[in-house]
Amino acid sequence: MRNLFGWFCVLFMVPVFLLCGLAAGKESEAIKGLGTVLDEKIPIDSVKLAQNSYIFDRDGRLISEITSLQQNRIFTKYEDIPDLVKTIYILSEDQRFFEHIGFDAEGMLRAVIVNAKTQSVEQGASTITQQLARNVYLTHEQTYNRKLSELLYSYQIEKNFTKEQILEGYLNAIYFSNGTYGIGTASTYYFSKQIQELNTAQLAFISAIPNNPTMYDPIKNFDATKERQIRLLNMLHNNGVISKDELENAIDFPIKLSIKKRTDTQPDYVTYVHHELKQLITEKEGYLQETKKGENKDTINKQIDEKVNQIVSNGIIIHTALDTNLQHKLTDSITKHLPFDEVQGAAAVIDHQAHTIVALSGGKNYEKFDFNRAYQAYRHPGSAIKPLLDYVPYIDLTGATTKSKIDASEFCKNGYCPKNYSERNYGMVTLETALKYSYNTAAVRMLDSIGIEKGFSYLAPFQFSKVTKDDYKLPAAIGGFDYGVSPLELTNAYTTFGNNGLYYKNHAITKITDLNGKTLYQWKEEPVRVWKESTNNQMKYLLTSVVKSGTGQKANVSSSYVGGKTGTSNDYKDLWFAGLTDRYTAAVWVGKDGQGNVSSIYSNSPQMLIWKDIMK
Repeated sequence: MRNLFGWFCVLFMVPVFLLCGLAAGKESEAIKGLGTVLDEKIPIDSVKLAQNSYIFDRDGRLISEITSLQQNRIFTKYEDIPDLVKTIYILSEDQRFFEHIGFDAEGMLRAVIVNAKTQSVEQGASTITQQLARNVYLTHEQTYNRKLSELLYSYQIEKNFTKEQILEGYLNAIYFSNGTYGIGTASTYYFSKQIQELNTAQLAFISAIPNNPTMYDPIKNFDATKERQIRLLNMLHNNGVISKDELENAIDFPIKLSIKKRTDTQPDYVTYVHHELKQLITEKEGYLQETKKGENKDTINKQIDEKVNQIVSNGIIIHTALDTNLQHKLTDSITKHLPFDEVQGAAAVIDHQAHTIVALSGGKNYEKFDFNRAYQAYRHPGSAIKPLLDYVPYIDLTGATTKSKIDASEFCKNGYCPKNYSERNYGMVTLETALKYSYNTAAVRMLDSIGIEKGFSYLAPFQFSKVTKDDYKLPAAIGGFDYGVSPLELTNAYTTFGNNGLYYKNHAITKITDLNGKTLYQWKEEPVRVWKESTNNQMKYLLTSVVKSGTGQKANVSSSYVGGKTGTSNDYKDLWFAGLTDRYTAAVWVGKDGQGNVSSIYSNSPQMLIWKDIMK
């Protein structure tokens, strides 16, 4: 009796509620009518469904599909949905769809009788509108409270949308098993075809799934799905939609599934794109100043994550600068030159003319969203930091040239006594000789002579995230940092040599558009002059000397310009090469995640061979 009473309440109280509200609205303007109350309490101006988003490389090739909230959905417009599909669902789910106002009183009465007999909620008599309300705004909880809410939401949906819009929303909202939502998505997932390409048999087959997505999962329960397909086809024939011949042909048509796997390639690069997407939205949506304050950090991060999820779930296209061919060349080279257990490698490649990140390696055998060494690993840069921290400031401030002399003999100050790699002293040498053979004492003298604070001011524009005031010491001149730099950070900084002393922030994302092509977000280029153009000319010559006749000869390639710098941290824990050609800048790191020694492969110079493979 309790179930019977509950269903009578749902069935009869709603129309009574509607009538009373309308009557009250007429009696007094001071008392809000039901329609006004519902508009305030249940404001519905759109049917928002999570849609897939996409990441494309620079040539417009799809490299990754993003499903929001684990809902694989490609929205299909009403006019693109075959009439046969619309007919199937109206006949099987809601034959009075075009007549009712959101709920069907006759159907509800039948449900009351059935549920009273079984003493359970066996039938809900849900209309298409109610099912849409349940899928989009409510839950699938089998309670009378939820049922009443469903009716009110359905009333609002009917008031605000046309029947065609409601049916469109419904056919895109319903679940087709295996994480697939919407009739158009089901078509591409199960048959690898657009829905307009499917025949009657195939359309009826996928239309069978939503009635019970577990029971009618075509992959696990093909026969059950086929049985329901036949019932739907017979229903179409019995209602005069298809002929006897069409029925028999559709039943006999062999259904062959062709499951479409979601596109998800280039994990190294795509992982970084997700990271940069959050950065871009943080900046463009006004969260940047809040993050800089450092207050309520967890709350702000949660708000940013929610904003990113909201934007992605609306369906966006992320256009990137990825050079897929160069990406393959990079990852293949790291695998080729680092066949050793525990030895890892990472790299970043930037088109410094376009100011875009075109390739990234997060490490050997990298899997999406793993620790990405290209931008998350901070390692001691060794001598690769010398051009930025020692030589550039020294030349920029003193006017020195490549032929100017510097003392490369023994150096000791406040107990700090660095040694040259050969443990020899060289006396007065040119800046060219000092850099191409990487004399440590000469580099430390440069930083000491201009002042540590002044030298570090030249690093400030690059915003090395782990470089702090604690690093403002003479050992930093030869790479002695508390934490260090990432391959991407070092590559970013070296692009300044390719832009005559101007620094541009380089990005992977070129723009973000909605699914119709409207630009939503885009980075703004704001170059900063870090050093004089004359200084840059001297530095490019010095970097060329390193590659042509110094420690970086194994990285030499045929190009109108090539230059770079090697780097080795204490105890051979890190091997680096950073440099540039006329168009590209790249930094390569080789080492062990656990700070282990890689002296056994030092003579092989894998970091230079990888760099050469990228650039040649």
